[in-house]
Amino acid sequence: MRILHTSDWHIGRSFHGHSTLEALRGVLGALTDQVREHKVDVVVIAGDVFDSATPAAACYTLLTDVLREISGAGAQIVLTSGNHDNAARLGFMAPLLRDGIHVITDAASVGTPVTLADEHGPVHFYGIPYLEPILVRSVWANDLRTQEQAIDHAMGLIGSDRAERGGRSVVVSHCFAAGVEPSAGVEREIRQGSLDVVPVSAFDGPDYVALGHIHGRNRLAEHIRYSGAPLHYSFSEADKPRGSWLVDLDADGLASVEWLELPVPRKLVTLRGTLDELLTLADYDEHVDAWVCAVLTDATPQADPMRRLQQRFPHCATIQPDPQGRTGDDGLSYRARVKKTVGDVELIDTFLTLVREGEGATDGESRIIGDVVAERRAAENEAVEVSA
Repeated sequence: MRILHTSDWHIGRSFHGHSTLEALRGVLGALTDQVREHKVDVVVIAGDVFDSATPAAACYTLLTDVLREISGAGAQIVLTSGNHDNAARLGFMAPLLRDGIHVITDAASVGTPVTLADEHGPVHFYGIPYLEPILVRSVWANDLRTQEQAIDHAMGLIGSDRAERGGRSVVVSHCFAAGVEPSAGVEREIRQGSLDVVPVSAFDGPDYVALGHIHGRNRLAEHIRYSGAPLHYSFSEADKPRGSWLVDLDADGLASVEWLELPVPRKLVTLRGTLDELLTLADYDEHVDAWVCAVLTDATPQADPMRRLQQRFPHCATIQPDPQGRTGDDGLSYRARVKKTVGDVELIDTFLTLVREGEGATDGESRIIGDVVAERRAAENEAVEVSA
């Protein structure tokens, strides 16, 4: 049996205010082509199908379109819910979908497999939806308090069923397993310190364990893997490949695992330098079509940086200030500095130094300030003479 392991589609997630629906549609279209090309029998989706518990209508349309296309390519589908999904809403779709699409969102169903067969006999697919301990206590009448306890209980149910049925088995779970690191600012936190980290040993037994939640590709053991997300959702993920695992089972169990790359619709780059450098240096020409995170090292804030950057990089998505070379702090409060000033020109320079974090007026600005102050004084003197 040939299985394609994917997860964390996050349909409906935005990227710095930009919709990702069409980019994701294209990537999942490529995944469907791989299903057809490699004659995949089962596509496993390990949770976080949607990005929100209340997805927009267009998100449902994308999901149903893609599931229909994958099914049309000849594969069955086993799908579980993640911590971003609303399990009840996702589960509500199950009866409305065509045969061969299996949606597992109810903790009460854990331990009851979706059984599919190949020439070597049955393969049992055990879905474990994301388990919130406080919510599944009533389902299992058990005082569960951590992810580890919830997964242990689920795997206990699966182990008992596996012992009775025999044959090969695949577990699909959405959780945070020990031995991996999340991408900064991407995966919604489901840990409380180390309480909700699930040890890899919890998944001993099945022939393959398809995990979801972590957005980067990870191999925890030969038979325990994260596929990661099919699309980049953060600049912290820019160096992580996008794709899925192609898993082959033979008569004895796991035979091979191969990584299949997915296309990246638009590359993500982080560029560092002063605003003038980013706007002028030829070294950055190759990035004009990429999503850009601009780290500005100017000592002081620059005027209208996003508009200016987008003139060169139309897909500049965010700016992060990281000022370098600021003037050292002399330890004086603003009030103390004002008391030390002599005249209006110096007073304005002191103010500029404060609001521009150490950089006072330039020579050109000082000349303009001097001219304005002189004109103002002249006008005030003239008004005094007229009133006298």
